[in-house]
Amino acid sequence: MTAPRPVDPLHGVTLQAMVEHLVDRYGWDGLGQRIAIRCFTHDPTVKSSLTFLRRTPWAREKVQSLYLHSVAHPRKGGAAPTAPPAG
Repeated sequence: MTAPRPVDPLHGVTLQAMVEHLVDRYGWDGLGQRIAIRCFTHDPTVKSSLTFLRRTPWAREKVQSLYLHSVAHPRKGGAAPTAPPAG
């Protein structure tokens, strides 16, 4: 038997998907306030942010950490779809 592998919550999630999720949730201004890096505060685009984050490990770690936090604590009444009332 093999030992169970540790679960990686980021497995299969691309950096682009993380950035787009965070921008959808916080907007560029909110993202720039939470992670103070120029690619989020001065003329931000997904493409320029990805270029910077792929080359800068410390910034990528901050994005990954904020992404994990945002997934673990979804906004109430926001992102989760609700079922229509029966009847």
